Amino acid sequence: MTDETAGWTGGQRAFGDFAPGLVHYTDRVLFDEVWERPELSKRDRSLITVAALIAGGNAEQLTFHLDYARKNGLTEEQLIEAITHLAFYAGWPRAMSAMTVAKNVFTACSGQEN
Repeated sequence: MTDETAGWTGGQRAFGDFAPGLVHYTDRVLFDEVWERPELSKRDRSLITVAALIAGGNAEQLTFHLDYARKNGLTEEQLIEAITHLAFYAGWPRAMSAMTVAKNVFTACSGQEN
């Protein structure tokens, strides 16, 4: 199907034919539809997503979303500040885990630019 391969392909790259339903909802619904709604900028959606992932203790998803947030206009300094702020609302251990992921992501990104 042509429409199933157009647009976002992160779910397809991650799971291929292993989980076609999740691939569809990730690529077509979440990224091709929800992330493209004009009511919020992608920058704002990224900040909300990062906050929700930290609050929910989903640090494993932050590797992708912190890098995506940078691509959507948030700076490393803004993301570090958001994580620091969330320590007081989402919990210190969650913020420490998130900051560890952020340090790894940002260090890897700065190493690629050199």
